[in-house]
Amino acid sequence: MSSDADETYLQRLADIVNQRVEALGPKAARAATPAQLLAVVALSLAEDLDASERRHESLEAKTRQVVDTAIRRIDQRLQADTELAQQIDP
Repeated sequence: MSSDADETYLQRLADIVNQRVEALGPKAARAATPAQLLAVVALSLAEDLDASERRHESLEAKTRQVVDTAIRRIDQRLQADTELAQQIDP
């Protein structure tokens, strides 16, 4: 395998894949080919990535909602303060 990535980083990724393969258990290791095991691990990692992306999108939407609400409240307060100031000093 050829990559510009740091060797430590690549080893960390390989460790994740190896842990996933080991988590399938010895029965799976006996019943499936290495390619089948890696395919199952790839699907599992893709599922994890998809779930992570959905959580990220949800968090981003909630953050936007909170920021929009805060901006709207600040704008309302500034408008009220401006109106009050104009009533005091026409």
